[in-house]
Amino acid sequence: MITDKEFTLRLIRQLTQALEKLILDKPEESLMQKELDFDTLMRDIFKMSFTEVSSKTKEEMIAIVNERQERDHKDYYEMLGNLFYFNSRHDHNKDFQDKAKTFYELYLQTSGIFALPIINRINELKKALE
Repeated sequence: MITDKEFTLRLIRQLTQALEKLILDKPEESLMQKELDFDTLMRDIFKMSFTEVSSKTKEEMIAIVNERQERDHKDYYEMLGNLFYFNSRHDHNKDFQDKAKTFYELYLQTSGIFALPIINRINELKKALE
């Protein structure tokens, strides 16, 4: 039987992969048919809408992630980085860019992974925030 934590983690990973494909401009047909509903996914993952999630400070979001199991933090940070990065590309929202940069940096710290695409995005975000 699948637990709530496992289900949430699966949702996070699916959202992360979907956003990654959208960021790379390689959306799958099924993804395009589903039309990512950020609010529904945010409600399933964080029990609040995307608007509520995006209105929280970085510190508040980090506190929410810290309430989860430590082994899952990297998945949350990668998903949040992708989420804010993807949304910042459309409206060049400085707050979203700053959050994406922070969550990507936290992802690299917690995962211990050397991810060149993430590092490139961080550098792109730093330039945009200057």
